Amino acid sequence: MTKRVGIFISGGGSNMRALVQDMTRDHGGCPALVLSNNAGSSGIAWARGQGIATEVVDHRPFGPDRTAFERALDAALAPHGLDIICLAGFMRVLTAGFVAPWQGRMLNIHPSLLPKYKGLHTHARALAAGDTEHGCTVHLVTPALDDGPVLGQAKVPVIEGDTPETLAARVLVQEHALYPAALRRFVDGNMTPFTL
Repeated sequence: MTKRVGIFISGGGSNMRALVQDMTRDHGGCPALVLSNNAGSSGIAWARGQGIATEVVDHRPFGPDRTAFERALDAALAPHGLDIICLAGFMRVLTAGFVAPWQGRMLNIHPSLLPKYKGLHTHARALAAGDTEHGCTVHLVTPALDDGPVLGQAKVPVIEGDTPETLAARVLVQEHALYPAALRRFVDGNMTPFTL
């Protein structure tokens, strides 16, 4: 049975687009919803253009009340009957109260080779540390930030003269290959970690 996949974004949603495009081809999942916390997200406009259901839940009216924001997220998700959530550049940290019911069914892509560089500014941190390789990781989401079991990784070399921007651009190319591959394996029940 086809798994209904919801994809959470905050901006342009380039990883969301890669996931959606892969799900058009002989796939165990289908893009059932794209949700954003930003009504101006170009990714939301793109998803609507593809005929995919969309929801916007702006976090700003809730201020510091993350529980109320997440209740609104739950309400937005309820009509869509999702089986899996993919976080794809969703720039809000979700609390344990939201994550727990989805644990084992929520994926995230993170721009580092976890467990290195959880959180933000990963490319600058890799350069500052003098790393010779960098990359991205798809993992299952747990209540701890960027800490769940790894499903897949892709590596890129750090090149002399790299800036955070040049390194980020090369990693992003790998993200667009890694995330669809990881989701495809996941919906087929394959959770063995792999490297692209």
